[in-house]
Amino acid sequence: MDQLSRCMDNLDNTPAPGTPPETPGDMPPQNLKRFNAAEQRRKPVNKGGVRSASWRRWLVLGSAMALSAYGINEMYGVISLGEITFIEYIILALFTLTFSWITVAFTSAIVGFFCVLRRANRSHARLETPLQHQTAILMPTYNEQPERIFAAIESMALSLHETGEGDHFDWFVISDTTDPEVALQEEACLITIRERLGDKSRIYYRRRRKNIARKAGNVADFCRRWGKGYSHLLVLDADSLMEAGTIIELARRMEEDPDSGLIQTIPNLINGTTLIARLQQFASRIYGPVVGSGLSWWVHKEGNFWGHNAIIRREAFMDAAGLPDLPGKPPFGGHILSHDFVEASLIRRAGWSIIIADDLPGSYEESPPSIIDLAVRDRRWCQGNLQHSRVLTARGLHWVSRSHHLTGIMSYLSSPLWLALILAGLALALQAQFIRPEYFTDEFSLFPSWPRMDAARALQLFYFTMAILFGPKILGLIAFIASNKQRKAAGGFFRILISFVVEVILSALVAPVMMLIHSGAVFSILLGRDSGWNPQRRDDGSLPFLDVLFRHRWHMIMGVFLTLAAYLNSLDLLAWLSPALAGMLLSVPLSMVTGSMRIGRWFKAAGIMRTPEEAEKPAIREHTEAIYDEYHATVRSSPNLVQLASHADLVEQHLALVDRIPPRPRGHIDAVEAMAAMKIEEAETIEEAVKFLDKKEQSIVLSTPSLFLKLAAIPTRALGPSAEQSKLQGQLPA
Repeated sequence: MDQLSRCMDNLDNTPAPGTPPETPGDMPPQNLKRFNAAEQRRKPVNKGGVRSASWRRWLVLGSAMALSAYGINEMYGVISLGEITFIEYIILALFTLTFSWITVAFTSAIVGFFCVLRRANRSHARLETPLQHQTAILMPTYNEQPERIFAAIESMALSLHETGEGDHFDWFVISDTTDPEVALQEEACLITIRERLGDKSRIYYRRRRKNIARKAGNVADFCRRWGKGYSHLLVLDADSLMEAGTIIELARRMEEDPDSGLIQTIPNLINGTTLIARLQQFASRIYGPVVGSGLSWWVHKEGNFWGHNAIIRREAFMDAAGLPDLPGKPPFGGHILSHDFVEASLIRRAGWSIIIADDLPGSYEESPPSIIDLAVRDRRWCQGNLQHSRVLTARGLHWVSRSHHLTGIMSYLSSPLWLALILAGLALALQAQFIRPEYFTDEFSLFPSWPRMDAARALQLFYFTMAILFGPKILGLIAFIASNKQRKAAGGFFRILISFVVEVILSALVAPVMMLIHSGAVFSILLGRDSGWNPQRRDDGSLPFLDVLFRHRWHMIMGVFLTLAAYLNSLDLLAWLSPALAGMLLSVPLSMVTGSMRIGRWFKAAGIMRTPEEAEKPAIREHTEAIYDEYHATVRSSPNLVQLASHADLVEQHLALVDRIPPRPRGHIDAVEAMAAMKIEEAETIEEAVKFLDKKEQSIVLSTPSLFLKLAAIPTRALGPSAEQSKLQGQLPA
């Protein structure tokens, strides 16, 4: 039997040889309105179970409340010398919300500062027990660059193999890719990595026909089909890298602590070249440890999940973290976008602990390369976090889990609140300048009602607020330079100090732009606009000038408006607002400069905002870069759809990787699939058929064996029908 005839045996509902045998399991959607506490896991194995130390919360949150009360009282004292006006009450309310928001970060950072210093003086002993259970390492991807993903997987898989523990891990590339060209590149890279690794690792691949529920649905589909074959799931992202020692330590900690449901690492940002990427990378590395360690310390066993670079107990995830659809339409209804926070809170609700492993290095990811790419990512995150307002009141959640949801919501709502505070302050200044005050009200009084503010107290409050705002940065800087090894790796004390100043200046310029971007995202969501799902750019953040101008037009207009309004009032007010106005007015050149690879390389060469991982690349990163060209060559030489369908050996190779299609209910016709079938019937050659098909239809054809075989049975323009194709045409069902 020839090759194309053998392909007839691999029709739509047969499992793909590219995946292991399925081990089906249920992952029921959880009810957010009802929760029976009797169903909670109540038999913890370890002494103390999943109970956290409450005194830690009292220390951090109680201190934050005390600082908030002091600041609010000072603000009240500033405006209460005279009779408080309506606008002043608005300012007091907005100040209360925004100031209370930053005090928690400050008190957490103080605790984290001491945790980091204590850890620096002692080495953490890692577990040495041999692994007993199997872990599936999941790499979800959606229209990403396959060469980056597979180069990273090869590096991690090889390093695991070299430890002798590689047999306890299986790799799954679970693709939601919709671009047919990228899908074919993924298949080519899969074949390459299997040839290169041989029996050193098991690499599997599955591409869904329809990406229902996005990344959360992708992972859930894996769990329902293969999850029960594994004890743990280690979830990565398309830009993730993890050292073998970190992966093994996560698996050992999961086996050592039967009460843990999820262990989250704190990834370091790497590979940043553009200024905005370097800024995020530097801030994450210098200030991140004190913030992350402080958070880990006080949330204790009620930690959080950030969607990747974490290990999850499969039993806890499948039994307790199935996501329901929220009632209503997007953006507030439908599939839950920011699934990670919700999954963590549901796992904790079921009686498992959630741990943030702030002491565990060797976990890496990358950051967006431009302000515009940040805006695209944050628009999706903003919608997902605002959706949590529908989850916040779910029954049975631990109050710390609710605080994580509230933190996520406030991380975006704080921007319009800060903007409203600026506008209210400007309105107050303009009122005092242009509106005649009523010194004597209708009520009888011997003394006039003077609109007064306590200037000296206001200045003291400003200094106090700046200390709270910049405290985590200062503490992070001190903790970082206290380590000789880190200080030398980052270029020495003076280079770090220069980098710190550059980071503060750039952050001050970017902050008002991001405030407007987040405010626009919030208003867009409130107007009912869905974010969609776009792949993220990873390297160059540059765009044509007109595109950048269009993206930032409203930011510049807002800057011009506020500048004119402040100037009409007084030069003092203009000077006071100038730090915020500068970023808005310069948003276009700022966006272009911070997203430029050329300018970023100059700063990189000068060692400004250098991190230890940049000065001395992790071995896993060096190996990934060394083999990247191999996979890039594979991508360049991967066949297109015409070439794939024209060669019998490629047809068979492709069908071996196609995922099975679930049974179709009678009467349910897929419009895209039906249209693709009709276009293939109309075509006289493969080239013509592919030209007829749009990208959605090409993607469906690639994932539907019967359709793909019909395409492969059409003659090519150059060769005409081959004997194999003629034989296949006679075998195809009508």
